[in-house]
Amino acid sequence: MPPVTTRSTPERLSRPQQVAEAIKSWVMANGWGPGARLPSEADLIARFGMAKGTIREAIRILEAQGLVKSRTGPGGGVFVHQVSDARATALLGNYFYFQQLTIDDLYQIRAALEPELAASLAGKLTEGELAALKEVMSAYVRPAEDAEEERAQHIASLRFHALLAEFSDNPLLRFLIRFTATMLSDITVSRRLYAQPNHELWSSGLAYQSRLLEALRAGEGETARRVMAEHMANAQRLMRLQESVLTQRFLPEGRVL
Repeated sequence: MPPVTTRSTPERLSRPQQVAEAIKSWVMANGWGPGARLPSEADLIARFGMAKGTIREAIRILEAQGLVKSRTGPGGGVFVHQVSDARATALLGNYFYFQQLTIDDLYQIRAALEPELAASLAGKLTEGELAALKEVMSAYVRPAEDAEEERAQHIASLRFHALLAEFSDNPLLRFLIRFTATMLSDITVSRRLYAQPNHELWSSGLAYQSRLLEALRAGEGETARRVMAEHMANAQRLMRLQESVLTQRFLPEGRVL
């Protein structure tokens, strides 16, 4: 079999990076899924016409990306590996680490995606799935008594939305909604947006989620879409206000925005 060329790969990539991309394309073309074993190092050298060091560096690149995993010992080798949701979220979160995402940035995405998610799931959830959502809500059925409980309730209320996304058949929608919920949770904690109790945020959020569950159980797609859209708009307004209040609160004395 002739070596696979990498001429179409952008020249800015190093040779090991080009080989790593070629291996990924080769795996996809062959339909190899997680657990499939790659050919031996000698076979890869012959196929791609590259030196041993280049092949090994290409494999290290794929391992760093989480796409392959090496095992030593009997039955060892290099195997195709599926990137976990947690790893993908962490890697994408690292990309946004210095982007200074705002509350509005996140809610722009949530407002576009979550009403459609709600509408698509109306009448399709099992009693067990509805009960699981209700169980999450039990963590914040009463207002928080202190800042630590406020923090825990913020995170739990976002877990409701991440869990709802789990029930979608659309893997991209599922991931994006879970990711935005994770990022909002991280911002809430890192910026201490829970430091000042917000009774309206708690009570309105609980009320919207309760109405949403009713619409989902009844199979009322348009109602579910509308309730979720109102929930997102209200939460964005209150979270923006919460951030503004706390920013003013923690400014050095004499400084005004």
